[in-house]
Amino acid sequence: MKTLAVAVAAALLFTGTAHADPATVAHTSATFESYRDKAKAITYDAKVPAGAKVTVVGVPSVGGRTTVLLVLKGLLPNRAYGAHVHVKKCGAAPADSGPHFQHVNDPVQPSVDPAYANPRNEIWLDVHTDANGFALADSTVDWQFTERHAQSVVLHNEHTHTGPGEAGTAGPRLACVNVAF
Repeated sequence: MKTLAVAVAAALLFTGTAHADPATVAHTSATFESYRDKAKAITYDAKVPAGAKVTVVGVPSVGGRTTVLLVLKGLLPNRAYGAHVHVKKCGAAPADSGPHFQHVNDPVQPSVDPAYANPRNEIWLDVHTDANGFALADSTVDWQFTERHAQSVVLHNEHTHTGPGEAGTAGPRLACVNVAF
């Protein structure tokens, strides 16, 4: 956690953009729970146990880039999870968070074309938990959220696929955390 704190502090120190509008840092820390209207982090499956913890930090930086950090505690040990930034807020149903946020939108939905569904056009945060159920991931993209904003990070059942016809897929949605990017 000390490494995360240092990384976030350094990122915050250099936050800024070439635009006139000030950069906005997104941050959510929450505990996964069953759906309720005011929940910040929702679990839909026992593979993300109620009581597990999540922190997401999104930092726009000088030069028009964005870095997103994901920290998870209390998940199943020694397990792979996919994770992506999604368009809508979490809801009662796993699909309520909508599709992955794409910097350049694929005109064909659902997007499974590697030209659009890739870690340069989307924010992918795949993780593999350690023996204690802890995982840390980060992703940096060469763009920032502008008039369109993402609203959540979704944990999926498996790491993200990259091939044609399956790019961006990662199995069922297991959990969701609201983040105002």
